[in-house]
Amino acid sequence: GIPRDGELKYSIGNDMLQPDKHGSVKLKNGRAVINMGTKKTPGFRDMKLSVSLDGKTYEHHIKVGFSVDKIKPYTQEPQDFRSFWQKNVEELKQVPMSYTKELYKDYCTDKIDCYLVKLQLNNRGQSIYGYLTCPRNMQKGACPVVLCPPGAGIKTIKAPLRHKYYAEQGCIRFEMEIHGLNPEMSEAEFKEISNAFNGRENGYLSNGLDNKDNYYMRRVYLACVRSIDFLTSLPEWDGKNVIVQGGSQGGALALITAGLDTRVTACVANHPALSDMAGYKAGRAGGYPHFFRVAGMDTADKLNTMAYYDVVNFARRIKIPTYMTWGYNDDTCPPTTSYIVYNVLNCPKEALITPINEHWTSEATEYGHLLWIKRHLK
Repeated sequence: GIPRDGELKYSIGNDMLQPDKHGSVKLKNGRAVINMGTKKTPGFRDMKLSVSLDGKTYEHHIKVGFSVDKIKPYTQEPQDFRSFWQKNVEELKQVPMSYTKELYKDYCTDKIDCYLVKLQLNNRGQSIYGYLTCPRNMQKGACPVVLCPPGAGIKTIKAPLRHKYYAEQGCIRFEMEIHGLNPEMSEAEFKEISNAFNGRENGYLSNGLDNKDNYYMRRVYLACVRSIDFLTSLPEWDGKNVIVQGGSQGGALALITAGLDTRVTACVANHPALSDMAGYKAGRAGGYPHFFRVAGMDTADKLNTMAYYDVVNFARRIKIPTYMTWGYNDDTCPPTTSYIVYNVLNCPKEALITPINEHWTSEATEYGHLLWIKRHLK
């Protein structure tokens, strides 16, 4: 916060692409002017800044949007997109509901109860885990249900009580994981598994990408539907309200579930991943996990599979109220792809745009999600 003199170096380029302009300016009393130019097509320019002061180098960047409401997806919907997912959901329905539910006293308070749930997905022994937080002494038929899918990675569910205010204010909330790994394992065990099976060249998000029927995320998307099955089977569910809410990969899964399952009544998504993933083919930013940064990913089979799993094609089908948040300075799930998703939504929609944010949301924003949800209860 103290104005300084010095030389500031900069580079400017399109969102997530290599810079096409470099230069430097002199800071005088903390100020300098840089002409970023303009952009003739809808999208974002990103200016990266660095300055060395007192033996340390400081870096920052800022993105500027141009005609952002006109950014369109590269991803097209496959002709059999609807029938492909209908078939998968119908097959899921043939698997009987089966789960275990164990009270976890360490995560209970005087207002809420917390359970560790193991939910079976298929007849091959594959399951997912999740923490179910509920109002203490909840009544039959009284509670909305909220599904919260996770961000990317192979990791435990941290701080199950971080969002305890959902249960404190009358909601049943299921915070799930997607890999079938007990979240009570240690962080060191999760780290070992991630190191072994989630490298750039062998990560779960690219596992089976050559074939839409064998892709890893097929099971994950269906796990979200099975989680809705579980939540709506609870006698305390109010029989009306089913909300999905998440950020990054979790934001993608929230939108995907809203487009896949007509029981969902409202959706909240922060900076969704898996959005217009093939956008790099159009010469601009594509969505996380940025497959095209890895050699061998740009093939016809992989591009075909991406289209069946891209958030864009699920967002096109959403008809329920949807609330999205994202930041301009995000280099993980870039604003280009968040705008693409928001622009294709054809439903009641609202956005909270935070230009300075990178890949994070504040606690105030997180709590604001609950307030938005409560305003949209039936």
